Amino acid sequence: MEAKNLLVIMSDEHNPKMLGTAGHPLIQTPNLDRLARRGTQFTNAYTTCPICVPARASFATGRRVHEIGYWDNSMGYDGQVQSWGHQLRDAGHIVESVGKLHYRCETDDTGFNRQHIPMHIVNGVGKVHLSIRRQFPDFIATMSPNGIIPQAGPGESDYTRYDRNICRLACEWLREASMRNVDKPWLLFVSFVTPHYPLVAPEEFFSRYPLDEMPAPKCDPASDFKPHPWLDNHIASTAAHLYSKRQHQNAAAAYMGLCSFMDSLVGTVLKTLESTGLSETTRVLYTSDHGENAGARGMWGKSNHYEEASGIPMIVAGPDVPIGTTCKTPVTLIDAHPTILHGVGLPYGEDGTRACSLFDIAQAPDQLERVAFSEYHAAWSPSGSFMVRCGPYKYIHYVGFEPELFDLDTDPEELRNLAGDPEYLEIRCQLEAELRAICDPDATDAAANAAQKKLIESRGGPAQVLGNLVTDKHYTPVPEGMAS
Repeated sequence: MEAKNLLVIMSDEHNPKMLGTAGHPLIQTPNLDRLARRGTQFTNAYTTCPICVPARASFATGRRVHEIGYWDNSMGYDGQVQSWGHQLRDAGHIVESVGKLHYRCETDDTGFNRQHIPMHIVNGVGKVHLSIRRQFPDFIATMSPNGIIPQAGPGESDYTRYDRNICRLACEWLREASMRNVDKPWLLFVSFVTPHYPLVAPEEFFSRYPLDEMPAPKCDPASDFKPHPWLDNHIASTAAHLYSKRQHQNAAAAYMGLCSFMDSLVGTVLKTLESTGLSETTRVLYTSDHGENAGARGMWGKSNHYEEASGIPMIVAGPDVPIGTTCKTPVTLIDAHPTILHGVGLPYGEDGTRACSLFDIAQAPDQLERVAFSEYHAAWSPSGSFMVRCGPYKYIHYVGFEPELFDLDTDPEELRNLAGDPEYLEIRCQLEAELRAICDPDATDAAANAAQKKLIESRGGPAQVLGNLVTDKHYTPVPEGMAS
């Protein structure tokens, strides 16, 4: 495959089902649908961790979270583990970013020649109180409901304004790039923050989704659905049972509106790529850092291993990419690392990991038995959670709790847990063996908790951390001057 420029576009918290090409009956994402039609869409794509900071560290390095130790949103990527950015830059390629990175801080060398209006964790530590888990039993964070549902509705937020600035600067960058004479392919990483909450969507997009047409939340807590006990803290953080049907409809419309808003910005960037004549020499990779529960099981946010939260959209398009195809091979964010190296013409696949170039996977027959792995050690979790996807089955291992097993072919909504069914004992054992071939879940859980305990103690202990919160928002503030 000939080396080309690479435009990497990442959104934040994009539920993979919220795409027209994913078959959603209501969502309007014409630009991403068009991108998928002119390239390859991966229909079984997963985050490596369903929360922002660890997922982005894994995306940068091509390593799983337990291999690099960026466990939660208070442990931002600092460049100590080599990234694809380092490799491209050291080989003489231009590597720049526009928008959200969610690394530790801008002054760390994380591989970019330049970061434009980057978002990083607050003061290099972020919301450290969410690192308090079972290490301090008397101080486990029991905060008030996060306010995601009651804040939902039409309007503008810091995030929508920030994303417009990201779009504007990305388009300016592409126009300037079209006039440059460079002897090596460049990479531009454009990272939007929507459709991440706050669930405030510009009126133009919110109004596309009439409230009366909004579906009821899947596995509504008001029904007789019994959630897995590992989810108790997360469900309490959303407090979905406190809100009316209309408020839930508002939240659904706002989230879908934000998906359409983000899609419109992606469309503007892609139109600029075309109008500058760069589309013939540039490949595009679109993905998200993780998904969004969107009300399923009484939860908003991410932080679990169901399809809504751990699944992600993944699309590649451009020269030499199969056109108008879907690929069912399970892939994850770590596969972006060799993909990026491959795309610009650098050696790839030589680091001993299981990561593979998406360009190679797209050209090959579907490999349904390929293993996709994800893990979670962060906010609201009583213990580590680990996901193995192989063939039609997904196995979720909870340290200290009973596991879950789903057949996604016959049960795509994950409503029937097969883990206790004797008929599926062999499948369960096979997938647990796959997990243990990757890591020891108990030892990994202990390592995460030890690192978080050390962090909390370095900040004065749990009482001081809870008494000195960095921000009262449940999301990271935008860079100064970018909310207008």
